[in-house]
Amino acid sequence: MPFLVLLVLEGALRLFGYGHDLAVFTEDPARKGYLVLNPHASKRYFTNQQNATYGNAEPFTAKKAPGVFRLFVLGESTTIGYPYMNNGSFHRWLQYRLSQTYPDRDFELINLSLTAVNSYTVLDFGKAILDYEPDAVLVYTGHNEYYGAMGVAATKGIGHSRTLARLLMNLRGWRLIQLLASLTDKITGLVSGEKVDLRENLMKRMAADQQIAFGSDAYQAGLDQFRANMDELARAASARKIPLLISNLVSNEKDLKPFISISDGTGKSADTHYQSGINLYRQADYRGAKKEFVLAKELDALRFRAPEALNTIINDITRRHKGVTLVDTRDLFEKHAAAGILGKETLLEHVHPNLQGYALLSEAFYRSLHQIGVLPAPSAEMPLEVLQKQMPITPVDSLKGVYEMMILKEGWPFNIPMPAEEKREKTEEEKLAGALVVKQISWRDAMARLRQYYAAGKDTARMLRVTEALALDDPLNTVHFDNAGKLSAALGMNRQAVNYFSKAFRMENSFERARMLFVILLKMDQPEEALPYVAYAAAHNTSRFDLNELYAFVQRQAEAKKQER
Repeated sequence: MPFLVLLVLEGALRLFGYGHDLAVFTEDPARKGYLVLNPHASKRYFTNQQNATYGNAEPFTAKKAPGVFRLFVLGESTTIGYPYMNNGSFHRWLQYRLSQTYPDRDFELINLSLTAVNSYTVLDFGKAILDYEPDAVLVYTGHNEYYGAMGVAATKGIGHSRTLARLLMNLRGWRLIQLLASLTDKITGLVSGEKVDLRENLMKRMAADQQIAFGSDAYQAGLDQFRANMDELARAASARKIPLLISNLVSNEKDLKPFISISDGTGKSADTHYQSGINLYRQADYRGAKKEFVLAKELDALRFRAPEALNTIINDITRRHKGVTLVDTRDLFEKHAAAGILGKETLLEHVHPNLQGYALLSEAFYRSLHQIGVLPAPSAEMPLEVLQKQMPITPVDSLKGVYEMMILKEGWPFNIPMPAEEKREKTEEEKLAGALVVKQISWRDAMARLRQYYAAGKDTARMLRVTEALALDDPLNTVHFDNAGKLSAALGMNRQAVNYFSKAFRMENSFERARMLFVILLKMDQPEEALPYVAYAAAHNTSRFDLNELYAFVQRQAEAKKQER
């Protein structure tokens, strides 16, 4: 009878629409047949629902179309691209490179990462996506095992029991449990008089038990939790023969003093090792300095940086499971760091990369995708140096990252005062970035205004960069591809114009796109490529010109080209 009563209550709550479905995906309200990340999915992992975070809404077809190359991306705040979030994230660097390197292929990169989550979320999301035909799954996670949602030391965390943690997460999917949790939070708030101060940064709200000593039970519990979750994900992907690429982790060694320094029992502490590293670095003893900096990080009792043991676990998991690949991001970062010691060259603070770092993270995954044979050899490679020059990241994007960092570092645990504001007229880019940071406007609105500003100044090159940024962020909108094609053609970038117009044409055939394509291709003396578009235009002619004669001419040109070869 008690169970029957509970089931009746649960059914009634669902019937009246109370609470939320916490499934990983939900139907895209804007597009029939498409799915997006459920905005409520994260609530399964946060004890206090006010801390629940939201990810990207990147639509993909419920049934994958033939020829589409689909990648899912899993992780936490680094993986979602903080503090750049939009096109600064590593998966957008990868998406742009793939689209430019393989213009005849269609790619779907769906980033399911969330801020302040850890391997529990990665495991659940990872197992869910195996039913959606991924060509590969990319994972970067590990820094939040202690303070992330369901972490060992998170606020009101479940502690060290993985069984209890799994039970609690499953129960949160019940509407009755959601109702009880809501009532409990309200009653607790009324009795205690305490409220969640959303002005405090999420780092502070999540880190209740701030000190976790190296080698302690809590420290070991974080390692065990990570190993069990990632091992389960690796087994599931391997059993389905779906390539799983797991990156090792990077964090600031040289340019970040330990947050909380406690004695290691031998009279030394994180601070003493850090100072020793500084001294050895000044003496050009870089090997010794790196060792001391890493020890300082290991002994830092505020564990916002993953311990070295997690990289050992990642390495072990990728060796033991067939079809699971280690992405050696750390090696690449060290090659781009002064004396091979990770610091400000690639990292903004403790763990989040700067734009150079996100480019390197994308490079590490790109290399690994080639290494395992998932990607074919390209006819024309785009080197990393070219990618970094062409990547459509605007001044507003980079300034937004700077402002976000200043706000973050002003709070706990950095407590670095903001620099004094310069008394000068702000540029248009600075105004838009400032409005974006304080959420006065959306990113797409900021880009639209920035494009208008550049248009007023007749700056076609910058207009193109903004348009490419919009196309990268909204890849199902053909308008952005058409605009990028026109601007590329205006700048004499004919091959790029063809790439954008052909992408739009594949998505939605039209006479005007076919006309633009064959005109540009004939200018490039590419009659063979132009021929299908001339044929389409002739068959769907909306102009006053007879295109059949043109079609016959282009046919002759194409045949002549063949004979020349």
